[in-house]
Amino acid sequence: MTLVIRDEQPADIEAVFDLTRLAFLNAAHTNHTEQFIVNALRRRGHLALSLVADAGLQIGHVAFSPVTISNGDAGWFGVGPLSVRPEYQRRGVGTRLMQEGMARLMNMNAQGCVLVGDPAYYSRFGFSRCTGLTLPGVPPEYFLGKSFGNAMPKGEVTFSPAFGATS
Repeated sequence: MTLVIRDEQPADIEAVFDLTRLAFLNAAHTNHTEQFIVNALRRRGHLALSLVADAGLQIGHVAFSPVTISNGDAGWFGVGPLSVRPEYQRRGVGTRLMQEGMARLMNMNAQGCVLVGDPAYYSRFGFSRCTGLTLPGVPPEYFLGKSFGNAMPKGEVTFSPAFGATS
């Protein structure tokens, strides 16, 4: 399979919506709103980086959006949703999306990233439990972060209001 990771284009929006919905359709820990979150991030202008995995059709997507940290540290981003069409999962598509996204953020002089997710999966990208950072309502073992060089900041993290989208 030839896979190209590229910036999302306007023509991709419908395909990204569909593949995100399908990616989370049978997932265990979800409210099944991820496709609405991506659209809300886009509408609010909060998609700092939106990458598509293209194999002749759009089979994966990852979104990166700015987060706020209560101590005032800037340059931090939230990862997610990360979506791969079910028939292409466990074939390295998500890994390629994450690697490209992290490399691009570092080139943008980002300070680091945070996410809510499975520690067993995201530890392969250098994410670990956020010592000193909190996200209200999320168990600390699932709130993960990665600094791109500096110490992990301390404070409360706020994601875009788009993460509350339900339609």
